[in-house]
Amino acid sequence: MRAAEVAVLSGARLPRSLHPVAWWLWAIALATAASRTSNPLLLALIFAVLGLVVTARRGDAPWARAFRYYLYLALVVVGIRVLFRIVFGTGVTADDHVLLTLPQLSTPDWYAGIQLGGAVSVEAVLSAAVDGMRLACLLCCIGAANTLANPKRALRVLPGALYELGVAVTVALSVAPQLVESVQRVAKARRLRAGRARGIRALPAIAIPVLHDALDRSLRLAAAMDSRGYGRTGTATPGSRRITGVLMLSGMAGLCVGVYGLLDPTVPRPLGLGGLAAGTLACAAGLVLGGRRVSRTRYRPDPWRWPEWAVAAGGTLAAVVLAAGTGYDPAALNPSLHPLQWPTLPLLPAAAILLAAVAAFAAPPPPAGPARITAPAREPAVDPV
Repeated sequence: MRAAEVAVLSGARLPRSLHPVAWWLWAIALATAASRTSNPLLLALIFAVLGLVVTARRGDAPWARAFRYYLYLALVVVGIRVLFRIVFGTGVTADDHVLLTLPQLSTPDWYAGIQLGGAVSVEAVLSAAVDGMRLACLLCCIGAANTLANPKRALRVLPGALYELGVAVTVALSVAPQLVESVQRVAKARRLRAGRARGIRALPAIAIPVLHDALDRSLRLAAAMDSRGYGRTGTATPGSRRITGVLMLSGMAGLCVGVYGLLDPTVPRPLGLGGLAAGTLACAAGLVLGGRRVSRTRYRPDPWRWPEWAVAAGGTLAAVVLAAGTGYDPAALNPSLHPLQWPTLPLLPAAAILLAAVAAFAAPPPPAGPARITAPAREPAVDPV
């Protein structure tokens, strides 16, 4: 009996790759939720959800182990934000708690308004740490999407008119995972060759092979794109390409006007709705017309089933709850540091963020990597009788 049949009969879930769009929707929704709050408790919950889902559902590919590097980058972002706030002080008030006092440098007249050094308050340091934490959370959300989903597979679901743009975005998003994979491979080779240099001294021995590998990847990618006809125009005429460009630009302008009209209360609401509707129709027409010049075939398309709906819905619910601001005190999303006190945890946003962790259980287990071929054990010799 096959392993798949045994798994079905035992009730176990078969391993498969979740649809990449579902992971990206989940990650972007969590990033949206993180951008709506400066509450460190809610941001810590988002970090915990990201760590849980990545640990439970990442694959065995080398680029799937890149999330820890995003965490290192997040720590660097928080540290730089706090350091800049300490060096470029903004002054303290009478109610602030002074943490330390740095030597203050005098600045010229054209540099007025910026203070170098001086008194550093606890409130300023905490405010900088929270701002850096929010930016770090956004970086980790993108890192989780890169870790969980292969961005190259997302090209299959893009419209034909956006294929070239999608390829460019995919190449840009694949840079970080490929660099991580190259660094891991070079470091493993150095260990096998008994490399003794550690830390900063090992940087030249690692950087040069990594750059050489990146150049080789670029040449192979260019050759593959050229062999597959990247940039071909198909049967589209110059007139149809111009019409497509006009429709896309007009649609984007209409979308910008519509969104601005909906967000600005001084703009009449019918103007915002009309601009949004006109922009959507123009973009849709441009996508349909531009998609005719790109013909693609799909081999084994990724299915969209209930796990994809559950993952995408879990992240979207967190973004909607934090963006709506109803059912709880909206001030709890951005607590004040004056007076200095422990922030409160709003229950509804916290529950919505924790619900996004359902992705760790709703998503199917990732498929295992290729099995390693091991030499069979040698049977012990038997002495003849």
